Amino acid sequence: MWAVAQEQRGAERGLDTIAEATRLWREHGWSDAAAGMAAVTSLMRAQQLVLARVESVLRPLGITFARYEVLMLLVFSQRGTLPMSVIGSRLQVHPTSVTNAVDRLQGAGLVERLPHPTDRRATLVAITDEGRTVADKATAALNSEVFGRLGLAEKDLDALVGILSRLREDAGDFATRKPR
Repeated sequence: MWAVAQEQRGAERGLDTIAEATRLWREHGWSDAAAGMAAVTSLMRAQQLVLARVESVLRPLGITFARYEVLMLLVFSQRGTLPMSVIGSRLQVHPTSVTNAVDRLQGAGLVERLPHPTDRRATLVAITDEGRTVADKATAALNSEVFGRLGLAEKDLDALVGILSRLREDAGDFATRKPR
């Protein structure tokens, strides 16, 4: 979008380019969509900013956020192993993305592939001791440098998560369980 493309130049001049894009949207007769455009553009820009921070913290450890997510799934699993298909399902990514992440993690010695004990068609991914060490270091760094320092009060973080959860649910990302 225009606002995202202009953000760098706008920041140099102190201009909030998303606010400017919203003004222009209204000026061009798209007032009914201006708030939605501003929300989407703001969300996309915020994602760029947060991802850049996360990646700068993880880069010295030799992993990306996608690979960190795989490691943490394995850390949180009961046995430190999961089938590749379960990893893809839980991360909501295409099997090719899982294969790529696992290939890179395996190449770095952070995970290993194992045959599934009961399903010859499935492959298990197991975290190695070195993988646990990297996951621990990455989590400590992310907690102190990113997750614990987003620049928002806890009530604002809770509100943001609530709003984004409603957006995700409306898009079919998950379904709220109704009390019985």
